[in-house]
Amino acid sequence: MALKLAVLSDLRRDASRSALVAGFVAVLVGFTSSVAIVFQAATALGATPPQLASWMWALGLGMGLTSLLPSLWLRLPVLTAWSTPGAAVVATAAAAGGIGMAEAVGAFIACGALIALSGYSGLFERLMNRIPLPLAQALLAGVLARFALDAVGAVRTAPALVLAMFAAYLLGRRAWPRYAVPGVLLAGVAVALLQGRLDAAALGQAFSGGWTAPVGVMPVFDLGVMVSLALPLFVVTMASQNLPGVAAIRASGHAVPISPVVGLTGVATVVLAPFGGYALNLAAITAAICMGREAHEDASRRWVATVTAGVLYCAIGLFGAAVAALLVAFPRELVAAIAALALLGTIGAALAGALAAEPHREAALVTFIVTLSGLTVAGVGSAFWGVVAGAVALGVQQWRRRG
Repeated sequence: MALKLAVLSDLRRDASRSALVAGFVAVLVGFTSSVAIVFQAATALGATPPQLASWMWALGLGMGLTSLLPSLWLRLPVLTAWSTPGAAVVATAAAAGGIGMAEAVGAFIACGALIALSGYSGLFERLMNRIPLPLAQALLAGVLARFALDAVGAVRTAPALVLAMFAAYLLGRRAWPRYAVPGVLLAGVAVALLQGRLDAAALGQAFSGGWTAPVGVMPVFDLGVMVSLALPLFVVTMASQNLPGVAAIRASGHAVPISPVVGLTGVATVVLAPFGGYALNLAAITAAICMGREAHEDASRRWVATVTAGVLYCAIGLFGAAVAALLVAFPRELVAAIAALALLGTIGAALAGALAAEPHREAALVTFIVTLSGLTVAGVGSAFWGVVAGAVALGVQQWRRRG
């Protein structure tokens, strides 16, 4: 009881309008930017409409609880996400044939167990400790800059909307810096309403939806599927999701304990896999929204943003169809613009940190460029290859011949 009262007291003390909006923006960006890939993966496995809703239930509650509970316990910003490249791996493996929902669930459980093992054993954190901070900052800048480029590209299809949001950002940064992002969101919604670009059908569905019911599938553990799906899903989730997730945490300066949080996402994946929770991991892009100055100038109060995001993700789980429809109603260009503008400060700070030290500057630049390129090799995304390229460049630069 005393702990509960302490948590409520700290929430009241640290809550702010900017942190609440940052949490909402993180969920908006995280959900709308990749939910289509998750639907594609579930459909490729032959999911029925109730099973599709169950996937939203499992993933929403999984992300919500693994963000909410650590944030409340640690009073630090902790945000998790579903594995977007992992969903692509699932869709590709299912399309290749021979994998049904039961076999896939067995692979999801195995992947979750491997994530939990790599987290709780401390192995993943020890590997991350070997990456110099400038390279981690360059990695983060490369991951986030892709969203900024998407916003520039959105000017072609929605110039009035994106430019109005950019103008609102510039005015907000000058007149009310703490509330610049909320102002951008309001401006974007207002312009979208005037243009009739909010999806009326989706909004109608949002206000008519009810509770989401979980649908369980008994797992089948097939050795071939372990090799063709579980292992690639694990590798992609760790390299393309958890690695930049740790970079986001460290670049923000928050002392989040990496090993237990990664382990928690693995346990949650194991528990929720039969209902569609295929892979959970640390967030990177959306975490940066909650961990940057836009959430709050005072870093010690930014945990409220991830608490907000956790509550909203839980709502997505409990009211999957309704909340999903609400978020999907926003125009794609609005989501791209709000993500880019909310991340500008973090991108700038990450680049400044990456390029500040002369001994690491060139290697950090290599990391940034490769990560920004979007290169994918063997199913593993550019975040991993950016670190590899930067580490090779740094090793060659620092190598000295003997004798």
